[in-house]
Amino acid sequence: MRPITDLVHSRTRVTPHYAVMPFEGFPPSRLPGFPNAESYVLASPAIGADFVQFLIDLPAGSAGTFPADSELQTFHYVLDGTGQYNNTQSLKPGAFGLTTPANACKLEAETNLRILLLRKRYEPTANHPDATPLLGHADDVEQTVWADNPDSLLQTLVPDDPAFDLAMNIFTFSPGHGLPIVETHVMEHGLWFLQGKGLYHLAGDWMEVEQNDFIWMAPFCPQSYYATGPTPTKYLYYKNVNRDIPL
Repeated sequence: MRPITDLVHSRTRVTPHYAVMPFEGFPPSRLPGFPNAESYVLASPAIGADFVQFLIDLPAGSAGTFPADSELQTFHYVLDGTGQYNNTQSLKPGAFGLTTPANACKLEAETNLRILLLRKRYEPTANHPDATPLLGHADDVEQTVWADNPDSLLQTLVPDDPAFDLAMNIFTFSPGHGLPIVETHVMEHGLWFLQGKGLYHLAGDWMEVEQNDFIWMAPFCPQSYYATGPTPTKYLYYKNVNRDIPL
C-alpha cells in the first residue's frame, strides 16, 4: 500500500481482450472454505474468463478446503511458506498439484502460506481416460529449450496428455529474450509473474510487467513478451488445451 502522501496511479488496464493487474490493486476478500485467509480473486467469469484463479494468504496454524465437487478441478502452486495438502504432500515454494473432480482440496498452513489456486470445470472426452490427481515440485520438472533458444526455457507441470484439459507451464527467459512471434490462438491464459520484469504485447499495446503482476488474456488476444532488467523473468501460466471447440 502506498503512503497516503503519494499520488494515486497504476499500471492496471482492463479491456475486453486482456487485463494487466498489479497485485497492489486487489482488495482481500473471504471464501467460505477459507475463513481465516485473505483471498484475492485474480480472474473469474465476471471478467470473461472460463476459469477462476485465486491468490490465498493462509495464516500459520489455519486451514482451508474446497469440498469435493463432481465437476470442478483445482490446481495449486505454492509461492511462499510451508504446509500440507490433503495430508499427502508437504507444501513449500514450488510445490504444485492437481485435484481432480470428486476429490476435496484441503490446505493446512504450518507457516504463513501464500498459494495460487486455479479452478476449472473438467471436460471429459471420449476415447481417453479421465485425468488423475497430480503432485510435484517445479525443481523436479525438466527445463526444455523452447523455440531453439537456450535462453527461453519451458517447464510443463501438467503432462501434455489428452486426459488433461488444462496446461500449467513455467516460462523462464533470460534478459533480452522472450517469445519470437506475436501469438494469436483460441486458448485463454491466466498468468502470474514469479520473478523479473519485462514488456508484454497485448492486443497491440506494450505493457510493463513485473513480479507479482497478474495477466488475463482472452481467446485470440494477440500476445508476445520479452524480458528486461538484470535478472531472468519467470512466470506461471494456464491455458485450456486438448478439447474440441463447443458449438
